[in-house]
Amino acid sequence: MDPKPIAALLTVLVALATGTPGLHAQDRKPPQPVELSEAGRQLEQLYATQQKSLRSRIADSLPALDERTRTAYQDARKAEVAAGAAIADAQARLDKINGAKGLVGHAQGKWIGGADKGIAAAKAMLAKATNAAERKAAQDELAKWEKNREEGVAALKERTAAMEQAERDRPAAEKQLTEAKEALAKAKAASIDSIKKLGLADILAGDKLDGVLAKHTVLTEATPAGLAGFAQQSPEHEKLVARLLDDEKLMIQMLVADGADGGQYGPAMKIYADIQKASGKVREGVLQRLALGVALDHAVPNPQRNADSRTDAPAHVDPVNRYLHFEKAFLAGELDPAFKDLTTWDLRMVVDGEEPDEILTWGRQMLRNYRPDHVTTPDKGWRYVALVRTDIPYGSQDNIYDEEDLHFFQNILKNGGICGRRAFIGRFILRAFGVPTTARPQPAHAALAHWTPDGWVVCLGGGWGVGWTKTPYDRDLDFLATTQARASGDHFLMVKRAQWIGDAMGEPRSYGLITKKEPAFWNGVSLYTQRALIESSEAKTLAAVGEDIAEATESKVKEKIVEVTMTDEDREVVVDAKGVITLPAAATSNPTKSTGKILFLNSELGGKQLHYSRTSSHQPFEYTFEAPAAGKYRLSARVATPSWQQGLKLAVNGAGQAVPIPLPFTVGMWENSEPVELELVKGTNVLRFSREGNVKGISIRDFTLTPSQAR
Repeated sequence: MDPKPIAALLTVLVALATGTPGLHAQDRKPPQPVELSEAGRQLEQLYATQQKSLRSRIADSLPALDERTRTAYQDARKAEVAAGAAIADAQARLDKINGAKGLVGHAQGKWIGGADKGIAAAKAMLAKATNAAERKAAQDELAKWEKNREEGVAALKERTAAMEQAERDRPAAEKQLTEAKEALAKAKAASIDSIKKLGLADILAGDKLDGVLAKHTVLTEATPAGLAGFAQQSPEHEKLVARLLDDEKLMIQMLVADGADGGQYGPAMKIYADIQKASGKVREGVLQRLALGVALDHAVPNPQRNADSRTDAPAHVDPVNRYLHFEKAFLAGELDPAFKDLTTWDLRMVVDGEEPDEILTWGRQMLRNYRPDHVTTPDKGWRYVALVRTDIPYGSQDNIYDEEDLHFFQNILKNGGICGRRAFIGRFILRAFGVPTTARPQPAHAALAHWTPDGWVVCLGGGWGVGWTKTPYDRDLDFLATTQARASGDHFLMVKRAQWIGDAMGEPRSYGLITKKEPAFWNGVSLYTQRALIESSEAKTLAAVGEDIAEATESKVKEKIVEVTMTDEDREVVVDAKGVITLPAAATSNPTKSTGKILFLNSELGGKQLHYSRTSSHQPFEYTFEAPAAGKYRLSARVATPSWQQGLKLAVNGAGQAVPIPLPFTVGMWENSEPVELELVKGTNVLRFSREGNVKGISIRDFTLTPSQAR
């Protein structure tokens, strides 16, 4: 490791939101401790003796710390906390002042302004009234709105007085905020000086203690009794524990990835060994990291969510099959191109889903069929997950139509949902393509966060700083901090070393500086070192995407249309020897290019396909083509539909009433619609398709016109 960047890193202050590692699932319960046999108690004593010896070695290896510099460091930390609290208090005062101003605006606009509109509408009703009953109704409506306006005027007067009183406090609040920021800057400077004087550069930057620290931490997290309970079950289990404790490189890799879920290192080793037996490709690279990520995350069994009708389905995800699923998908080129570069820690947030493996397969194929542009979009924030924006309407009114034979995520695609269901399917589709993702709820709203090559981004909710995660990092800024520090590669080991030393010193784990729990000394050093890495790397925090659709059916942000190159072959109408006409969906005569409502996309089947988007507007599309013979034809469409009760209306050559064409509910797979009969003339024909009513998205690959009787 290059000492120059290390020295620089150790002089940078950590004072804002940060967090150290910790990824154990919060909603899985580790098994109850087993009763130890005589052999188990002997193993427990062996492991406990090793743990005690390692702890002594670590303590003896630590540099002596000058009490004055240590106290200076702790005082600087206290000063930062106090300054942070003062900043929060001042900001709260300013928010209250601004809130008072907002209430005045509400009284002026929505209250009085709304009443004025109601009065005008009531007067119009009164003017149009033709009988006593209508006049009475209009007069009652007018009286209601006039009273409402009077109440609004009174409220405006009261709120204006409150605002004026609040505004008198603004200078003091702004002064408090300025002084608190200055105090924080001074505390930062003091921290820089105290950290430089602690003399920890050598021990944090060096790897001499790594094996000792890793083994001690594994023994501590697993506990001697926990390891003994696993080892006593069979000679094979005892050998697995011995293999783990003898493999420094493996233990370090595990711990950098935040260790076995629930401290279950024995079961993790069993899963890892079983995966190695099931696959000959787990030696190195991403597949080795994938195998270890599965082993660590599934050390406590991961509940599997099955379709309601699948009462015989497994209750838990099979970890070996989960690994084999992603191995196969990776080797087949079905996953995100960056999958090969993900770390073990990253991969844990790919393999931890509740969905069965076959539903992961469905998710990838569905998106490639239905919205292939979401797979290839250059917009990294919306890649894959844009399905939530385009096809999952906000609202729970249709959830009563969920089908027991469909999986939960297929029902969300079919019937939409409010924030929770939308975030769930967003995370699911990201996992299906091998993209790390985690829940990131916020007050009164569910959201998600996911990995991109440029850093982690929040979807569907407010930006970083307003939510939390279901990990020990808790506050979302602490989670973000660890993702940014981990991007520094081997330098991130400095963060872990300080944390592991804290374990040896008996400190409780701290995962961030945002939480109320004050970190003990070595955990504080870990967190400040982490922040130093972030400062040194000048990491950029990505802005949230999808804030406008957090609780809205349609996005206010106009979707960028990516034009595809259309060839003559893409638009070629084919007539075979039997007179069967195949109309490529892209062979439209109107429109001839993407409009937003209608999109032409590169198709997974080759060529192009037409996508009709889910929006509140409607737009017809037409095909002009030559028929070799007049007569009746049976028309069917090859479609992919994510929802039910969808259809088209067809008008032929501008004559007669449009014919309805019901479309099958295909759950995003390609299927042909039931044929409808129509009559064509020899030569030029025009088919005009339109849609009405509750329109959801559909994708069309082509239309087939089969002659039923030629003349």
